[in-house]
Amino acid sequence: MTMTEEMMEAIEKDLVFLATANNEGIPNVVPIGFARPIDSQSILIADNYMNKTHKNIEENPHVSLVTKDAKMNPYQFKGTAEIFESGKFFDEVVEWAQNVMTKLNPKAAIVVKVTEIYSVQPGPEAGKKIE
Repeated sequence: MTMTEEMMEAIEKDLVFLATANNEGIPNVVPIGFARPIDSQSILIADNYMNKTHKNIEENPHVSLVTKDAKMNPYQFKGTAEIFESGKFFDEVVEWAQNVMTKLNPKAAIVVKVTEIYSVQPGPEAGKKIE
């Protein structure tokens, strides 16, 4: 699934909300301030303070991310997440986070490969899968 420029801007512009579930299906949702597209099919997230979310992704890589920008069409992205504790993606989130706030020390980088996209705009189209 390919994200449009508008979708990618919605991710980078404001807080997003990341939903995970453990291997028993118990959900967890957290606000994320450090999320941005890598390309039209992947989202990079800095793991600065995650505990349950990190553990959930280790147990169950299926995630959902929702944008909140009401001026734009809010979106839900579903996909699979992978955790990187070293390497290119990890180095990128460390540099990114420390450029914003020098005291941040990310624990990991999370890369979400987007597999489905839905509109969550209120109204009759809410929940419609975007082809």
